[in-house]
Amino acid sequence: MALQLEIVSPERLLLSKAVEMVVIPAAEGDMGVLEQHSPMLVSLRGGIITLYEGGNATDRLFVAGGFAEVTPERCTVLANEAVPVGELQSGAAQQRLADATAAFDSVDKLDLVALDTAMDKLQSARAMVEAAG
Repeated sequence: MALQLEIVSPERLLLSKAVEMVVIPAAEGDMGVLEQHSPMLVSLRGGIITLYEGGNATDRLFVAGGFAEVTPERCTVLANEAVPVGELQSGAAQQRLADATAAFDSVDKLDLVALDTAMDKLQSARAMVEAAG
């Protein structure tokens, strides 16, 4: 028995494969998904998606955020951006963090929508630096 995992970016289908389990970076914390999981929609924060087969982690991808739809047979990740962890570059991740920090520092703290967006980008950039390290 296996769970069908699909990871989709705005440009294309990035991955479609059967896995034993996937761990996704849900906004409330990392969430393991197995076959027969209860249906739900979850918001994703920047972080790592880890695929498992035979009890072992087989692949890791960084996502910058997005959403996941979970059904008993499938987990579909709609990612703003997805990159295999091995392709992340530390210098680019550090630059993204510097840019996100500057944007957060300059945002109008009374504009809650802009503040929330800036915080999401900052947290995603921090996760990318951690994943690239």
